[in-house]
Amino acid sequence: MELSPQSKEILLIALGGNALIRKGQTGTTEEQFANLRLPIGQIAELVDEYRIIITYGNGPQVGNLLLQQDSCSEVPKLPLEILVAQTQGQIGYMIESSLDSKLALRGRSKDIVSLLSYVVVDRDDPAFAKPSKPIGPAYSKDKAATMPFPTAVTPKGYRRVVASPRPLTIVEKREIKKLIDRDFIVICCGGGGIPVTREGRTFHGIDAVVDKDLASAKLAEEVGADLFVIATDVQGVYKNFGRDDEELLPSLSTEEAEQYLTEGHFGEGSMGPKIEAGLEFIKHGGQKTIITSIDAIIPAIRGKAGTVIAPPEVTGHMARN
Repeated sequence: MELSPQSKEILLIALGGNALIRKGQTGTTEEQFANLRLPIGQIAELVDEYRIIITYGNGPQVGNLLLQQDSCSEVPKLPLEILVAQTQGQIGYMIESSLDSKLALRGRSKDIVSLLSYVVVDRDDPAFAKPSKPIGPAYSKDKAATMPFPTAVTPKGYRRVVASPRPLTIVEKREIKKLIDRDFIVICCGGGGIPVTREGRTFHGIDAVVDKDLASAKLAEEVGADLFVIATDVQGVYKNFGRDDEELLPSLSTEEAEQYLTEGHFGEGSMGPKIEAGLEFIKHGGQKTIITSIDAIIPAIRGKAGTVIAPPEVTGHMARN
């Protein structure tokens, strides 16, 4: 029997960009819908247990739009905040329609809504003085030198870099809370949200990208989520990742996670922001964060996969059991 909405915990699931486009794929519409089947199928199995919020990355999709802009001079170029808004609609539609189909196959129907979401940032955030977030296609060194925007060398080549300020608040947090309290499934904060600055009672878009996991943690805090799941392209958190002695960590106390983060075990462009986001969620009242593979969401929630980050008293109890 399905629980009443108010008796169900709030689960926020942050889907990584690899939920739609896997490594080595070109990103066709058919590929993206196919890639969504497994994670969305798992989410469909959780709707009776949790009130659910789904957030998602948009890196590959924004990169494609930027590449299209760079390849065409016949139409006006669009600012980054508009491209983020476009991909929010695109991916929100793909997630919502996929979830609706999965629920129908299970003989269920559920109220689902996709929201365009703003995230407020500080125009004086130090990140604006040092753009560091790679977006868009890779260029050769010579080509990058001719571009009208800053670039930085990455493992893929030279890429455009933009500011990545910290999220201060999610503008639609009250609306999202009202919807999940009525047991709607809410799909929101795509790509970290549309970055805006506040001037009085008005908002203005700004050329930046907000980290999806940090924005998701902020939203989880603001709506009072109980559980925060970050679904990515690895099984969980590894110590010494990529080395012969790499070790999957099934659980991390908040103290251990902070220590490993400080010691540099987690790269800034990979696991670092996810660990930081998980810690932020717990610091502001969340029960635990789970980092897991996009294909193992349910096993991770059941304690059989992924990495749990929680206060020492929780991880100590897990170790004893």
